[in-house]
Amino acid sequence: MTPEVQPETGRANAPVLVIGSASVHVARFVRGLCEAGQRVVLATHGELAIEPHPALVEAVTLDLGVTQWRAPRQILDLARRWSVRAIHAHQANSVGWHAARAARGSGLPVVLTLWGSDVLLLPSRSRFHHWMVCRALRGASAWTADARVLLEAADALVGPGHGPRQRCWIPLGIDEPDAAAAPPRERRILSCRLHKPLYRVDAIVRAFARLPARCSGWTLEVAAAGSETDALKRLAVELGVAERVEFTGMLSPQGLAQSYRRAALFASVPLTDGTSVSLLEAMAAGCVPVLSDLPANREWVVDGLNGWLVGDLDHLDAAFVEAIAAWESGQWAQHGGQWNPQLIQRSARFKNNIQQFLALYARLDAG
Repeated sequence: MTPEVQPETGRANAPVLVIGSASVHVARFVRGLCEAGQRVVLATHGELAIEPHPALVEAVTLDLGVTQWRAPRQILDLARRWSVRAIHAHQANSVGWHAARAARGSGLPVVLTLWGSDVLLLPSRSRFHHWMVCRALRGASAWTADARVLLEAADALVGPGHGPRQRCWIPLGIDEPDAAAAPPRERRILSCRLHKPLYRVDAIVRAFARLPARCSGWTLEVAAAGSETDALKRLAVELGVAERVEFTGMLSPQGLAQSYRRAALFASVPLTDGTSVSLLEAMAAGCVPVLSDLPANREWVVDGLNGWLVGDLDHLDAAFVEAIAAWESGQWAQHGGQWNPQLIQRSARFKNNIQQFLALYARLDAG
């Protein structure tokens, strides 16, 4: 467990300026810092619903789009007004670029947290996007990422010797589970990623429809929502499995926790990804993870040992069959079902991970 770092006096008592999109992930991160005693000034691209906290000293909305040339000055003015100890930018996109430009020559350290698509997909969109991401990366005093592959991708983008010395693998782990009694585990596969093309939820529905007749007692729960929800519902009807596919929508944290506890299998097959919180939550709950074979997933799962990794989604149904057999035989309960919760307890508890960020801020304070 990471020792707790308590901001108390001097520079360590100064706020951190967190900037990012109006995302629930940014809100959760800020909540974690505040609950750990770190004062925060928050600036988001779009209005972010976030609960008040004594340590959240100001929350503002800024236009952090690519074309907003005033954004760096606005960020710097906000940082100076509060005498912040660091600027912490979430994503090496226009947010990280504006942060780097704001801090240039000011002496303020910039922590840049990589999310995944910012270093894996965005640079290939155009020459400008490649240049912008590289400028954000080179302007940072420290990189953090929840998957080592993201740090490696950042290194490859900027080239040898152009990145910061501080590069930290810090998962944004899971909250402490509540004490509610777990419901009986069911013959159920859970998908809870957003219904967007990146996450390929349609491949999960198709693989479920291809399962052999001996798996007819299994149910697929498709939680979350998105631009493809209606198409996914039509697909389930077309494939003749609508009666065994439950669309449960956007669940509350408590409702999602119950779904993890009910499901035997967890399925997530995005085209690219960092470490998803949903994977960590599913592993902590004891679900059998069936995942796309991505470098970030390989950091948590060894194929056939504590989950299944699938490179070709045409074979996703075969992976489901193997995972179902392991669960139904009791083999999973004896091995992966015990190992995965222990792995998450050691490496991916949110409060412990927040302490790692506080330790990083302290190192930057010290120069």
